[in-house]
Amino acid sequence: MRSIKDFFALGVATCGVGYLPLAPGTWGSLVAVGYYLILRWAVFGSFSNSMETADAILHWTFLGGELVAIAVVSVLGIWGAARTERILKVKDPGKVVIDEVAGQLIAMLAIPLVVDKFWVVWLILAFLLFRLFDITKPYPARRFESLPGGLGIMADDWIAGIYAALVLALVVALRGFV
Repeated sequence: MRSIKDFFALGVATCGVGYLPLAPGTWGSLVAVGYYLILRWAVFGSFSNSMETADAILHWTFLGGELVAIAVVSVLGIWGAARTERILKVKDPGKVVIDEVAGQLIAMLAIPLVVDKFWVVWLILAFLLFRLFDITKPYPARRFESLPGGLGIMADDWIAGIYAALVLALVVALRGFV
């Protein structure tokens, strides 16, 4: 018999989309994109507002909101993923997508805060890069996956998010030289 904590852990770990039959990890990444868009709207007042004209305080508020989200999702993710793993009796269940949410949020940290009106392009690129690194799991992501419980479930996606953020930051930096 499952407890309230079990159902809460399942809800946290699956983010409501982990039970979808096709590509649950991609849906988890899209949950993070949705959060990003909500935060952007809350901080800047609209999606169309060019970030280059916004106040520096708003940029730091936006970045702070992203960092808080990553921390909260990561802590809840470690707990929820570990408990879900025990409930389902499966190592790193495919239904768990909170790890994709955390990794995607990390990848989106690299979206330049003071850029041009093409922020949507950077958002799409961050999404695609994260999915690429999440699926291919370049070194040392696969090793981190072997950590126990929820930490192992989350850690490989943190690495994928970091790789995606670094590549995106490089592309943004090189764009000024091309």
